[in-house]
Amino acid sequence: MTRSGAISISASGGSRFTAAAAGLWCPQHGARTEGVPFARPGSEFTRDFECLVAWLATRTDKTTIKAMLRIDWDTVGRIVKRVCDDELDPGRLDGLFDIGIDEVSWKRQHNYLTLVADHLRGKIVWGTDGAGEKAADRFFEELDPEIAALSPPDADPGGEDREPTVGERAAKLRAISLDMGHGYAASARKHAPQAVICIDPYHVVQLANQALDEVRRTYWNELRGSSDKQAAKRFKDARWCLLKKPERLNDQQTATLARIRAAGGEVWRSYQLKEAVRGIFQPGLSIEDVEVLIDRLLSRLARSRLQPFIRYGKTLRKHRDGILAAIRLGINQGRTEALNNKVRLITRRAYGFHSAKAALALVLLTCGPITLHLPHELHALTPGCH
Repeated sequence: MTRSGAISISASGGSRFTAAAAGLWCPQHGARTEGVPFARPGSEFTRDFECLVAWLATRTDKTTIKAMLRIDWDTVGRIVKRVCDDELDPGRLDGLFDIGIDEVSWKRQHNYLTLVADHLRGKIVWGTDGAGEKAADRFFEELDPEIAALSPPDADPGGEDREPTVGERAAKLRAISLDMGHGYAASARKHAPQAVICIDPYHVVQLANQALDEVRRTYWNELRGSSDKQAAKRFKDARWCLLKKPERLNDQQTATLARIRAAGGEVWRSYQLKEAVRGIFQPGLSIEDVEVLIDRLLSRLARSRLQPFIRYGKTLRKHRDGILAAIRLGINQGRTEALNNKVRLITRRAYGFHSAKAALALVLLTCGPITLHLPHELHALTPGCH
């Protein structure tokens, strides 16, 4: 049954306008209304307004957007999700050769997003909520959906072993960089066995930072329990001068680091070990140089008498081949670290979103293969946010 009606759309400045639209009633799907070129399906806002919101969401904080556009942050999340679904490049999974699979926490620390980065383009090309092997499996299922259709989810896992069927696009993957956990590696070996598993340099250094911070906290707690309370206060601010790169320290942090060096002890030895880890990934080193450095480092870690670094050394030894593969194939630490830091900044900004899909959409809008334009730029191009 057909009918006529009107739709109400919000535009910038708080104004609303209505337009006549044809509609129909479907016994199976219910009421359906004619689409309009100036608004996305299901939206109460114009395309221009949504493009403005998406552009601002990738560049400024939520307080500014709420005050300027007079909408709440949850509405921003829904708009970001619609723009991302509409504008994300459908061919972004074509031509993938070197990728990285990583997880980031958002909202509270036990909510995770799994992200896939294209190292050659420096973009986030795919994401999902959750973490681990199942999350990575969803990526490979979307990468080659015809292969996923051949392996129904209710297949008997206890059946006889079969050679895994590798999809057309998964077969083109040359290298997959991962953290040092088991889940992503298991999925990568299952779906792309020909790809070289590389250990992302970012996570190697991150784990060394965590070991250093564990030593620092232990020493700080010892100072707090001693009679010299001022020593604990002076050492409390030492964290960032230990974890930051030496070239990025300000004058006060440089002076603090100098005092730690003069004092010596476990904290300074831990700092030297952390810097030795960073030295493995310095540019200009040949793979032979790196092999010598990493073997010397493993020996130092084993003899360090620092339990966090002894555990770290065991983990490093287990993943030695993956670390060397990352260096051999040019998985650059600076590039991956910059992308990881940018993603973590965005997920902190998305804290107020109620949906993981909205947080993921903001990550893809900012770091994915999407080019956003302001409304006045759109009309010189084509309708939409291309």
